[in-house]
Amino acid sequence: MVNKRIDGPTGTETVGHEWDGIEELDTPMPRWWLWTLYLTIVWGIVYVILYPAWPLVDKATEGMLGWSSRGELAKEMSVVDQGRVTMREELSRIPIERLPENSKMFTQAVAGGRSAFQVHCSQCHGSGAAGSQTLGYPNLNDDDWLWGGDIKAIEYTLINGIRAPGVEKTRASIMPPFDGVFEPVQLEALVNHVLSLSGRGSRNALGAQTFQDNCSVCHGTGGEGKRELGAPRLNDAIWLYGSSREQLRNQILKPKMGRMPHWGDRLDPVTIKMLSAYVWSLGGGEEFVEVAADSAVKVDAEP
Repeated sequence: MVNKRIDGPTGTETVGHEWDGIEELDTPMPRWWLWTLYLTIVWGIVYVILYPAWPLVDKATEGMLGWSSRGELAKEMSVVDQGRVTMREELSRIPIERLPENSKMFTQAVAGGRSAFQVHCSQCHGSGAAGSQTLGYPNLNDDDWLWGGDIKAIEYTLINGIRAPGVEKTRASIMPPFDGVFEPVQLEALVNHVLSLSGRGSRNALGAQTFQDNCSVCHGTGGEGKRELGAPRLNDAIWLYGSSREQLRNQILKPKMGRMPHWGDRLDPVTIKMLSAYVWSLGGGEEFVEVAADSAVKVDAEP
């Protein structure tokens, strides 16, 4: 039974319940709290009217202001896309050999090339561009280049590929197989001589003569290689297919020759230019020795 009364000491009405002599006062809420509650109710009503609020079958109510998080995202993405378009247009106008002179554009090109590399190149060269001797994919971080490591040469390789079928200007070189050509003693002497060019084997007259007669026309008398032929250096201790005696022996007898796809008809010129900048920036890029003909292109003073 509810028995409400006025509490003497406080002058506040009780709620009418009693538990073991304990009564609860029906103290009214503070005014500030009630006004805060009323304001939040009003704010909620206004929000429902102005902004998307009630979910429907395929969308929410639009609100009188027409605002939406998707619309806001679309605006922000549009700004980013416009900036990207502007950057790509400017990048397309800069000759590839002068790109490193423009520090701002070169930095943006490297960033774009890094992303493109992960999509198109990392499957073979690895995410860090370290390559694989087991599979014959070259390391792009070192300074060993078959056809040249300046930024323009890299762009040419990307456009035309290496031993790409049906591409007239593709990079191409062929090492003849020497299986059945050498006597076993000649072969071992040749392997020793090749290793000695990089300080890992013993020099011997038979190996040196065999190398001179069969290999020096492409690799050079001292193993310095010839870029015009795509013949690798043999005196720098950098190996594409491995450096063990067995691997060298197999490469001499039955040489492996890899392929790289041509990207000229798969990627747009700006993306290829960005890829070239990224690969060139990895640490082994060489300086371009010629000056671009277009002197009107503006570049930064900072190299």
